Amino acid sequence: MILTRIFDKIMDLKGNFNVLEFNVGKKKDELSYARLLISGKNKKHLNQLLESVFIEGAQPTKIDGVILKSAPNDMIMPRDFYSTTNNTTQIFLNNEWIDVENMMMDKCIVVDLRNKKAECKKIRDIRSGNMIVTGEQGVRILPEERPREGIDIFQFMSSTSSSERPTQQIARKIAMDIYNTKKNGGKIVVTAGPVIVHSGAAESLAKLIRMKYIDGLLTGNALAVHDIENSLFGTSLGMNVKNGTLAIRGHRNHMQAINEIFRAGSIEQMVKKNILKSGIMYECIKNNVQFVLCGSIRDDGPIPGVVTDIIEAQDRYRDILRDTNMVLMLSTMLHSIAVGNMIPARVKVVAVDISQAVVTKLLDRGTTQAIGIVSDIGAFLPMVLNQLEYISKKR
Repeated sequence: MILTRIFDKIMDLKGNFNVLEFNVGKKKDELSYARLLISGKNKKHLNQLLESVFIEGAQPTKIDGVILKSAPNDMIMPRDFYSTTNNTTQIFLNNEWIDVENMMMDKCIVVDLRNKKAECKKIRDIRSGNMIVTGEQGVRILPEERPREGIDIFQFMSSTSSSERPTQQIARKIAMDIYNTKKNGGKIVVTAGPVIVHSGAAESLAKLIRMKYIDGLLTGNALAVHDIENSLFGTSLGMNVKNGTLAIRGHRNHMQAINEIFRAGSIEQMVKKNILKSGIMYECIKNNVQFVLCGSIRDDGPIPGVVTDIIEAQDRYRDILRDTNMVLMLSTMLHSIAVGNMIPARVKVVAVDISQAVVTKLLDRGTTQAIGIVSDIGAFLPMVLNQLEYISKKR
């Protein structure tokens, strides 16, 4: 797969290559090796070719040390800084390869020369004098290897989205992967939109939390408000969730829910005072599941606990995403894209949305183990829950 992508990159950029050596691994534990001679029209074209294949995982035969330059000021990088991908990355420093910690895409690499450490950092965390990796020299990317234990759901779906694949079978396979992730001590985080409540899937997500399958929830003001509206009044934006009919004076219910949260002081206080007795937020609090509510310009309220400082919200998202093994992106494009930018390529991603375009956009974030399901979350999430309940009983 890596070699195919490298060939494609060279041909797309109108370059030339010769395969000088090609040894194919014949067993599952044997690596394949290829040595290529790449040529371009001129030095600039060749550098462009090399930069594109290095991103795909190719490595030069001659290894030169990484080039470091000092940050001229706080939050200012050298002009030729190296921009990271979300793949595992190493730098060649003092004749040895050093792992880059906290990998994220579209960041820079800061090197601690005294402790021989390299870390991925955001531009706003750069301080004057930080030693920053520049150019491509001495940097290598290690793309995630395909699992060798046979085809699983993430290989089967092949990082594409479709509404034509058998949804029930996909739900079963995803449920099995969720089960195995937790069984092996893994961490699963959900990013979710308010449509989960509108579509009637709130109880399914709440039950997944209650069953200890979810370790973190990343969302906004809207999901919390509509979840609490549903718990208090059985409506979401004034519509009866169970039958889809308009509730009498239902248009005021979400504002009434916000008012009740302010009266109690917080969502936590609503649970403590026995005002909030069910729902997604209730289960998060009762089961000590971490959550972050990120604010936006369109929020009603926003309710207590919503983080309105976007920089603080990003930092808190990253804290919860640290060491995550799997992310479920459920019908929220903006929060999901943000999360996709914060996780390394090794993290498994399941993206579900009714819109094909949204699912495609989420899968384009560069994660190597990602599947997209074009489906109504109100129908799909209960399927996953039912399969998990069945698997749990059998095991």
